[in-house]
Amino acid sequence: MYSASDLRKGLRIELEGVPYLITEFQFNKPGKGQALYVCRLKNLLTGGTHARTFRAVDKIGEPRLETKKLRYSYQDATGYVFLDANYEHATMSAEALGDQRFFLTEDAEVEVLYFNGEPIDITLPTFVEKTIVETEPGARGNTATNVLKPAKIEGGYEIQVPLFINTGDVAVIDTRTGAYVQRKT
Repeated sequence: MYSASDLRKGLRIELEGVPYLITEFQFNKPGKGQALYVCRLKNLLTGGTHARTFRAVDKIGEPRLETKKLRYSYQDATGYVFLDANYEHATMSAEALGDQRFFLTEDAEVEVLYFNGEPIDITLPTFVEKTIVETEPGARGNTATNVLKPAKIEGGYEIQVPLFINTGDVAVIDTRTGAYVQRKT
C-alpha cells in the first residue's frame, strides 16, 4: 500500500482493481487544512485519463504488475503474437497496442507489461527503422526552412519527413512520439 506522500509522476497505482499511471502530479498545501495531492491518472487498461485528488491520510493500492522481455513473432486473426525464450506466447489485440503496432518489426525485442497475468501494454525499442512505401517527390528550391511532407511507412502509418526523403528510403523513427529522426544510410 502506498500513502499519499509516496505519490509522484510515473508511479503505477491501483484504484478499485484497475491499474493507473500517474502522468501529472501537483502538491497543494493551503494555509489552513490538510495537504492535497492532485494527480492526472492514465488508465492502463483503456488508455483514458482523469484527474483525482488525494488527501494525506489516503491509502492507495499497489498493482500486481510484471514485465517480461518477449520477441514480436507474427500477426494473425486473434492479434499480435509475442514469444519468449521457451516459446510461450502472449497475444495482444490491435486496439490494446494502438499506434505502437505500426512500429513492430519482426523479431523486435519488447517489454510486455502484465496485470494479473494478462498482457496490457508493451514498451518498444526507442528507435526503429522502417521503409518509406509512399511519398510525393520533393520540390526543388524549397530548402530555406525545415519543410516537411507526408510519407507512409510499412504498415500504413503516416509520418512527416523532410523533402529529400524518397519512396524506398529507410527512415529511423522515434517510437515514443512517432516522429522521423533521420534517414538510414
